Amino acid sequence: MIYNNGYPVNYGYAQPNQMQQNNNITWVQGEAGAKSYLVAPNTTMPLWDSENQIIYLKSADASGMPSIKILDYKIRDNETKNININDDIYVKKEELEDIKKQIVLITEQLKESGNNE
Repeated sequence: MIYNNGYPVNYGYAQPNQMQQNNNITWVQGEAGAKSYLVAPNTTMPLWDSENQIIYLKSADASGMPSIKILDYKIRDNETKNININDDIYVKKEELEDIKKQIVLITEQLKESGNNE
């Protein structure tokens, strides 16, 4: 943000396509509003789209060159299940031992059926 005498340049009024801050959320009107929003060098600012479910992460590098990352957000309903990584990737030691026993049993059955022919 550009400062003049200690106050932001846009202090007290909104720029076109830009809405005032509310509860630490900065609302903008669409992608054009996000592109026109000024960000201080070495700063990243989340900008919430007032028209769509989009958050713009506008950053400026040390020289003040801006860049924008666009994030779509979706509101989850209460029925959405949280996935536990441990349930999907790992198996308990007892379950692994049971699987080993089943493999050994099937292997023995296959060997016996091969010897009977």
